[in-house]
Amino acid sequence: MTNKRTRLIAKSAAAPVALIFTLAVIAGTASAGTIAGSAHDFSSINNDGQICVNCHTPHSADTTVATAPLWNHDVTSTTFLLYSSPTMNSAPGQPTGSSVLCLSCHDGTVAVDSFGGNAGVDFIAPGDEHYIGTDLSDDHPISITYDSALANADPGLNDPSATTVTIGLGGDKTNTGTVSNLLLPADQVQCSSCHDVHNGFVPPAEPDLLVVSRTNSSICFTCHNK
Repeated sequence: MTNKRTRLIAKSAAAPVALIFTLAVIAGTASAGTIAGSAHDFSSINNDGQICVNCHTPHSADTTVATAPLWNHDVTSTTFLLYSSPTMNSAPGQPTGSSVLCLSCHDGTVAVDSFGGNAGVDFIAPGDEHYIGTDLSDDHPISITYDSALANADPGLNDPSATTVTIGLGGDKTNTGTVSNLLLPADQVQCSSCHDVHNGFVPPAEPDLLVVSRTNSSICFTCHNK
């Protein structure tokens, strides 16, 4: 009895230690890639100092948006002027997926603080470094299918299902996998293929929330081989 009771006491005493260790690991992971202090930390423009509410809400979310959890921001309805080139083997259509959500601030037609039913007054305007506008004809095409079939049709592209990439997750944290798995939601090139809306700190730290370093054009050579 004594031995069994002793073992139970020892096991019970170890549980809080294990819990503390687990929480420490989780906290360490969270701090590696946190939105706090990043370019999308909106606490300074919100009256109550909240960071996330411009895009997400725990209640009364816009369930029509399937590409982001608990969406809270107005979505752009603009028709965009698209990039076009005779060298492309895949023609872009109107932005879809997460790219529409990014453009719902960066196209300048929807206010940054247009969320939760608020009309919003804080627009990203021409001249602002974060302004993209509705003319995407001079920007890298988005919402295009990029898969093995496209790579076979265009020898200037790497096969995304066979090419690996290491992306930054914040701090010194990274993840390595195929281009398809890490950068191409539903085999589509989207804004999130190059940018992480929550953090973009890769070693060494990169501006513009990039997930791959621009050093030696590494981010370009992730998909393009020349």
